[in-house]
Amino acid sequence: MPTIHNRREWLRRGLLSAGALSFAPQLMWSETVTRSSEAKCKFLYNNKSFNEYTPPRLPDPDKLKARLMWNENPYGPSPKAAEAFSKAAIRGNHYSWNSLNALIEKIADREKVPPENVMMGPGSSDLLEKTALVCFGQGGHIVTGDPCYMSLVHVAEAMGGKWKAVKLTEDNQHDLDAMEAAIDDETRMVYITNPNNPTATTTNAKKLMDFCRRVSEKVPVFIDEAYLELSANGMKDSMASLVAEGKNVFVSRTFSKIHGMAGLRIGYMLGREDMLKDINKITRGGMGITGPSVLAASASMDDDGFLSECREKISTARQFTCKVLDEKNIVYLPSQTNFVIFPIPMAGDVFLEKVYEDMVGVRAFKFWQKDWCRVSMGTPEEMEFFAETLHKIIR
Repeated sequence: MPTIHNRREWLRRGLLSAGALSFAPQLMWSETVTRSSEAKCKFLYNNKSFNEYTPPRLPDPDKLKARLMWNENPYGPSPKAAEAFSKAAIRGNHYSWNSLNALIEKIADREKVPPENVMMGPGSSDLLEKTALVCFGQGGHIVTGDPCYMSLVHVAEAMGGKWKAVKLTEDNQHDLDAMEAAIDDETRMVYITNPNNPTATTTNAKKLMDFCRRVSEKVPVFIDEAYLELSANGMKDSMASLVAEGKNVFVSRTFSKIHGMAGLRIGYMLGREDMLKDINKITRGGMGITGPSVLAASASMDDDGFLSECREKISTARQFTCKVLDEKNIVYLPSQTNFVIFPIPMAGDVFLEKVYEDMVGVRAFKFWQKDWCRVSMGTPEEMEFFAETLHKIIR
């Protein structure tokens, strides 16, 4: 794998010639963990304001007592989605363009945009990275919150871009005024995840809408809504209507979270037609998606009962986790997602060593000069395991 110094050229030669980014996020994370462990690096990345601690080892995730690292839905996929996938597998010898086009039409109808404003990909992270390849091919600045989800940022930096991180406000929202002030002649994009990852907090939708309308006249604004369906207001807080208005705004969604299809690799983004055409010059948007995944996604979109049940179970797990933290007087950040993040009274690598000893998988970060644990919401049994382990470590 390439080093940080030659990653930009590797991306250009390897990924652009292949015409796609096809790595699953968890695979890239696992490979990064392996490299960092072998090099005895304390952190997975070399960022100034936000870093992730290297786990002491990477056990087989399927053997963990509590798999709480990747914000997966422990209840998915929907039985209807699984059935659709299974039935479609027998036709795996055929290309699935017709099914994909039908899904695009379905998504466009739901999002109230023309099909030309929809681009599919094997997960939303893949689409973030493809967008970065196009927008930062000649370098430039990317303005984000601090902290933020790093997939798009890492590719932008690999292409020669510069990351300008703006700390969240005291109430853990994006500091929209400061982010707008950070825009300069070199800025190529503003990127906002709402709800944010890793903080699990949301930014006021009305203020964000006004910000997007105003700022998109200057530079593209990318709103990553991977966790929006899990938030209190749900899709009411989406910025998708701005795409219908013709604003230079991207909105991405994934089937990996509430739909429980992380391993089936499918997501989409909305954007202005001319911007999506530029991205399609280096890739064929739906080429990396399997036919069974397409049909599973379509079935999942219609399974309102399953999605509602998942929200309730995830909410219950979140309430349980917050109660555990409250009992320990740990002041966590208010979550509107399927994960909770809280400060820990020790170095993140030390904490991970202790957690992994109990076969509980979580993530540890360093930002705002603090060490943090991010725990995903799992089944009741998994959350009990996590609570027991936390009690051993923090008394």
